[in-house]
Amino acid sequence: MNDTNFKTFLATNLAIDEHEISPLLENCRIKRVQKDAFLLRPGEYCKHTFFVENGLMRQYSIDEKGKEHTISFAPENWFVTDRESVYFNQPTAYYIQALEDSTVTIIDENLIQVLTDKAPSFTEFNNRLLHNHIRQLQNRINLLLSASAEERYLNFIEMYPDILLRVPQTMVASYLGITPESLSRVRKELAQKNFKK
Repeated sequence: MNDTNFKTFLATNLAIDEHEISPLLENCRIKRVQKDAFLLRPGEYCKHTFFVENGLMRQYSIDEKGKEHTISFAPENWFVTDRESVYFNQPTAYYIQALEDSTVTIIDENLIQVLTDKAPSFTEFNNRLLHNHIRQLQNRINLLLSASAEERYLNFIEMYPDILLRVPQTMVASYLGITPESLSRVRKELAQKNFKK
């Protein structure tokens, strides 16, 4: 696990000295979130984006039959939010929950505006983050529609290299859109293939 604070993350990606970033973040709030605690629940309005400094968050929904659907995991240096709720002022359908004791930076629209005004390279960086997120979502939709369980699992490992060691298999299966039994079968088959090599 790699602990990086938001200031260091911005300075690294914007090629700006941390001392220049510090004044821009003086009103930035840090929140410590205990394992199993929620940053967001269905029906609430999401007002922030959260940058995970350390720990692990999960965004998920629960359907009318009580089945969980994991939308994303957010380990260190990842962002998590409900964009529809933040940008369109809609009540959320999602939970955002800490899977480990975590520390997050709370990012609101005021901070985005300050960074846009004071750090010209932030706008390009923020757009790149947004487009990368959209690309990943499109790829995920395509995988769910057309890929085999094995292909989905291999893609998951590539995107989240260390998550398998940090979350229950049921959550991974929920993300992949398969049953835990199917996930066990996929892992066993892959292990057998690798053993034969």
